[in-house]
Amino acid sequence: MPTQFDPPSGTRDFLAAEVEKRERAFAVIRSVFSRYGFEPLQTPAFERLDVLLGKYGEEGDKLIFKILRRGEHEASGEADLALRYDMTVPLARVAAAYGSQLPTPYKRYAMGPVWRADRPGRGRFREFVQCDLDTLGSTSVLADAEVICAVHDTLAGLGVADFRILLNSRHVLAGLLEAFGVPGELGPGVLITLDKLDKLSPAEVAAELTERGLASSTAEDLVSAMTAPDADERIRAALKPSEEGAAGLEEVDQVLSLVTAQIPAGRIEFTPRMVRGLSYYTGPIWEVVADGVPGSISSGGRYDHLIEQLGGPDVPGTGGSLGIERILLLLPEGVPAGRPGRLDVAVTILGQEFAARAFAFAAAARRAGLRSSVYMGSSGKLGRQLKWASDQGARWALIYGRQEEEAGVVTVRDMDSGAQAVVPAGELADYLAGQAGAAPPPGAAG
Repeated sequence: MPTQFDPPSGTRDFLAAEVEKRERAFAVIRSVFSRYGFEPLQTPAFERLDVLLGKYGEEGDKLIFKILRRGEHEASGEADLALRYDMTVPLARVAAAYGSQLPTPYKRYAMGPVWRADRPGRGRFREFVQCDLDTLGSTSVLADAEVICAVHDTLAGLGVADFRILLNSRHVLAGLLEAFGVPGELGPGVLITLDKLDKLSPAEVAAELTERGLASSTAEDLVSAMTAPDADERIRAALKPSEEGAAGLEEVDQVLSLVTAQIPAGRIEFTPRMVRGLSYYTGPIWEVVADGVPGSISSGGRYDHLIEQLGGPDVPGTGGSLGIERILLLLPEGVPAGRPGRLDVAVTILGQEFAARAFAFAAAARRAGLRSSVYMGSSGKLGRQLKWASDQGARWALIYGRQEEEAGVVTVRDMDSGAQAVVPAGELADYLAGQAGAAPPPGAAG
């Protein structure tokens, strides 16, 4: 039974040892996010209620902690403010308000408490910290892949073991609704129910779909396809007639191709049954699950029109969030501290055919302890990409085109002097670490 001295249900007090453990974890997170070139942002703990409503779907809106009007309006019993539900909608508001003052792409991270009127449980709280990273202004799938890789590196750096990344696309889900003949007006509710496949049995999900107005045979066929052992093959076959579904599969496969050099085989997989209930997602979506905790420990996706919904410009975005409270339950003692810093290595992309290799070079630089990112703009001109590298304050720019590919080398340009060195691709990490004055860790070669 709670006593008068207990904190409110779903919240906690942290004494010194726990605070220090949390701060060590936050230091690692900041370090990894910084190595990818993300910069910090802070927003208020509460927002206008109209900013938050309608952004989290039918279920999410019910969990918003509302703040009643104050002063002379207190007796009305109405709310005009709400505690921050997540970090993404506040980011969209900031982008709409300060768009011209922000770099393009705008890569930011945010760490702070959020509040949800949820039912407390193990690893589930009403007040908890979110650690988010987002990229605004790029439609490139490289941005989605980079966010996923940053989350992967963060979890690995924290010492989390046995986690898996589940990848899907809202385009795949839209194609599925089309392929199975789900009426358009039922689509949003059907997705909300399908999102419960990790909590309810297939039969229960099919029954709820029927209650929402879907024909029982359609509901059973859809659930069966999404939960079958060969769901990947069945879904791919079902989506062949759907243009949008095929586009979703293509972006899923592009992400998988880009992260191959950085994320171990078997740790990330296409998961058709994974839905992500938030209504603002528009492209790739993903979740991270781990043994020992229920639900996901990290999640995210692409949300290309959220800022426009808030009245700002139509700026594309993608991002992810770490469920730090659940992650802390998995951490070993003695989590090492990270170090902040600026971007060291900027990787140019001289054609889509070189994108995966360039992406791997950025990963090799990060494994050598350097902060690195790839170019995500639409221009293929080297001059513009080098200007981007200079604007990012990078010490080096990596150049890899047809000539380098044929010779098996990478051109490393010193951004201060303009001098260029030709380095064998397999020795890149060692070379960069040596130039930075630090010995690379074992296995850091590209």
